[in-house]
Amino acid sequence: MIEPKPGVIAVGEVMIELTRGPDGRYGLAFGGDTFNTAVYLARAGIDVAYATALGDDPYSDALLALAAAEGVRTELIVRVPDRTAGLYLVETNANGERSFCYWRDHAPARDLFELPQWGVIAERLLACRLIYFSGVTLSLYSNVGIGRFLALVELARKNGVKIAFDGNFRPRGWKGDLARTRTVFMEALKRVDIALPTFDDEALLWGDASPDATVERLQAFGIGEIAVKNGAKGALVLNAGARELVPVPQIVVPTDTTAAGDSFNAAYLAARLAGETPVSAAASAHRLAGEVIRHPGAIMPRAAAVH
Repeated sequence: MIEPKPGVIAVGEVMIELTRGPDGRYGLAFGGDTFNTAVYLARAGIDVAYATALGDDPYSDALLALAAAEGVRTELIVRVPDRTAGLYLVETNANGERSFCYWRDHAPARDLFELPQWGVIAERLLACRLIYFSGVTLSLYSNVGIGRFLALVELARKNGVKIAFDGNFRPRGWKGDLARTRTVFMEALKRVDIALPTFDDEALLWGDASPDATVERLQAFGIGEIAVKNGAKGALVLNAGARELVPVPQIVVPTDTTAAGDSFNAAYLAARLAGETPVSAAASAHRLAGEVIRHPGAIMPRAAAVH
């Protein structure tokens, strides 16, 4: 049976997540920035597939089952024999801010665009409605993998596919090599239609003094739609050359800020795909992110979802 083409393809890595609770014990779940976004897109009714590689271990089986249960299409998830999924550990401080430790250097997702199946993924990327990826996605791949992926993104864009990108800069993923990070990001940004950065990340990587500075820098790449996330200070949205600050509707004391940006991106893109304006989409995105940060972990229970 030939699967119909997905509307959105999110590309990246989904991992085993261990989160330390108040009692010091760790709970097991699953997450990864672009995967979290894919889940929240699926919950919003968007046809979305996830492109990654997993191992053949029981946890990879569980990850695949979770994606299917959440309505995320799995035909672009490659299984690699004798490999295991990556793992990360989350600790959350009293303010709900989190820190991470990763065990992912040999995760199969790193080899996605060097595996024999990468041509199948390429065909789907060239024919979907929107491709979503992040700086974390780019940090996974070798120079060969990055080159292949960005060439596909460029060709897909020429075919009319929209490209959405969240810088989501994590220094450890780039081994502290800021020069290489900036070079790769600049190549990616030349191919982006919708930028969804977080201001703190942009300030760390580029030295931006304000969200306005972030918008101006991204505009120089020809990006026409931008939403700069800035926590409780709201989101600065650019569309058709005009900027507007979209405030957070309600200040929330977070339980856990994991996936705040990922869920924002999902709600924003879902609203835009449904025909809402960027400002309206940002307001919807604030509402979902505000609910997600009330709950521990990346993917909140379905019963808690905002409808």
